[in-house]
Amino acid sequence: MNTPVTHTHDFARVFDIPAYQASRYPNDQTLNDRKEGRWQAVSISLLQQRVDAVSAALMEDGYAAGDNILIIPIMGSIDWVVLDLACQQIGMIVVPVHPTARAEEFQLILSETEARCWVSADETLYQKFQSFAPDFKHGYHLTVTGDRYFKPLKASTPDADSLSRVRERMSAISDTDIFTILYTSGSSGKPKGVQLSHRNVVHNIKSILALLPLEPGNRVLSFLPFSHVFERTTCYAYLAFGVSVYFSERKETFAQDFHSARPLFCTSVPRVLEKMVEYLEEEMVRHNVLKKKIIQWAMSIGKKYQHRRNPGLTYRLQLAMARLLVLRTWRRQLGGSIRYIAVGAASLRPEIGRLFSAAGILVVEGYGMTETSPIITMNRYEPGLNRFGTVGLALPGVEIRLEDMNEEGEGEILVKGPNVTPGYFRQEALTRAAFTEDGWFRTGDVGRWEHQRFLKITDRKKDIFKTSAGKYIAPLPLQQHFCTSPFIQRCLIIGFQRPFVTALLVPNFAHLELWCQEQDIHWTAPTFMVHNIRVRAKYEQEIDLLNGELPNHERVRNFVLCHEEWTTENGEITPTLKPVRHQLMEHYKNDIEKMYS
Repeated sequence: MNTPVTHTHDFARVFDIPAYQASRYPNDQTLNDRKEGRWQAVSISLLQQRVDAVSAALMEDGYAAGDNILIIPIMGSIDWVVLDLACQQIGMIVVPVHPTARAEEFQLILSETEARCWVSADETLYQKFQSFAPDFKHGYHLTVTGDRYFKPLKASTPDADSLSRVRERMSAISDTDIFTILYTSGSSGKPKGVQLSHRNVVHNIKSILALLPLEPGNRVLSFLPFSHVFERTTCYAYLAFGVSVYFSERKETFAQDFHSARPLFCTSVPRVLEKMVEYLEEEMVRHNVLKKKIIQWAMSIGKKYQHRRNPGLTYRLQLAMARLLVLRTWRRQLGGSIRYIAVGAASLRPEIGRLFSAAGILVVEGYGMTETSPIITMNRYEPGLNRFGTVGLALPGVEIRLEDMNEEGEGEILVKGPNVTPGYFRQEALTRAAFTEDGWFRTGDVGRWEHQRFLKITDRKKDIFKTSAGKYIAPLPLQQHFCTSPFIQRCLIIGFQRPFVTALLVPNFAHLELWCQEQDIHWTAPTFMVHNIRVRAKYEQEIDLLNGELPNHERVRNFVLCHEEWTTENGEITPTLKPVRHQLMEHYKNDIEKMYS
């Protein structure tokens, strides 16, 4: 493992980070975009020059401190980093909007923030969001050849007077000033604007610098949406590390971007890792019986992996053989250099983390919220400091308290620290409700301590329900349990004030199709396949198998197979891929009633 670089951490605002990097380990390939199939690099010095030019152009166009600008990115890019930093330098507040946002969400954000303008990633997104607010005439995009290109990004080197005005504006910005507003509705309710100050985000960045095994010049790949606080904060941590950041052009190309960028590290969400494992499992069925058995054995060994200093001799020998026969190819398929992945935004199934780690790609899971800039806890890469199935140890400077603990030691997770939001934008009542009287932030998540210091998330407080039989049900661990089946992609557990537990299931259609081919079942549209008698029987078999590992009151007694995937566009999952319970309950209310009739 690389020895982390010792940092003096002398930056207080996010836009100070490029100068921090340039003065310590200037990098000629700080940011890298793929253009027409080739990587194009920007050095740290050129990045700062471009940022200054755009800041000056924005001031020339009349933009002022406190003005809000909405950005609608897809992936990260050099242009987004330049625009973000340029706005920060003159005190403008960047408000990211997810590209999957619906009309009513966008209209609310545009109105509540009184935004001066909005900028989208391309002309297609521009057309979509312009249709949401046709009377708003200050929408732009980043397509250089388009009529609505955001021209400040083309600004040339500013003259001395313009640059002096930018520097004067920068000097007036405090670390307690608002850095960004991020709208989140979580899994229910009206969107609310989370305010984060420079101090909030810088604290998270400095904590990351102490924990990640990165050195100046290492390569990292960024493929998560830049509208997510997780990826945006991590991107600025990369700048502080002095590593070379490679931005995927779009999600369809990120697999080949691993090969061309050859990163050592990346951040991810669990679904990406799950899809990789599903792909390998689907490929497995195409092999002959002997090869299939070898792959199954190797994966079973990988799923037992524990990141410890001294695993037993028998397991070490088994793991060496599993790597030799199967698992060593995984790193090669991801460019050959990848050694570390940090996962956040949703729960990671422990066996997925173990599999990748057994293959020589150490996976650690963390936990956070938009309101905490975002990271609260994180497992570590050192042996003995990574517990699969937990979200790790508290970040330096972050305090955690469990409130109203039950007899199992589970309680609501409360957080205090420099990373915690000062409050919600223009929502004083919501802000007051989010904090205890003594200043602790209420996460709304329920958890418990394992091994005394590793935090385990057990559910959302508002999602825990009681059946009509008086039994409490925590749906999150049950949903994760049923999604361990390769046939199930998503699950929503139901049973509030009902006599028993049921579920909405989204099949893993790719895996189901391969199984149907093996069983000589004619494959047709998913709308029809979910009603196929043999398919239904297979899912009943899977549910029975998984029910056998649960206490009687938690067992699923009936289920609906959904014929289409849940989407952010329909409001059925959040941008971080969590199910939106109230929306799904409404969508499938007739099917749900039939399960109980």
